[in-house]
Amino acid sequence: MLAAILAILPLILISALIGYLGKSRKFGFWGNFFVSLLLTPIIGLLVFFAQSPKAKE
Repeated sequence: MLAAILAILPLILISALIGYLGKSRKFGFWGNFFVSLLLTPIIGLLVFFAQSPKAKE
């Protein structure tokens, strides 16, 4: 049980970091977070860099 938590925790933390970096992008925090979490952080980074910044209102 502890090994599973220790294996998943870095994935969640890295996904949260990508979400934080993407909060000013088109998908926002939650979009980037869930993409990173569901499709691995490497794919999340690719999606992050492919996005345009949010339009300023």
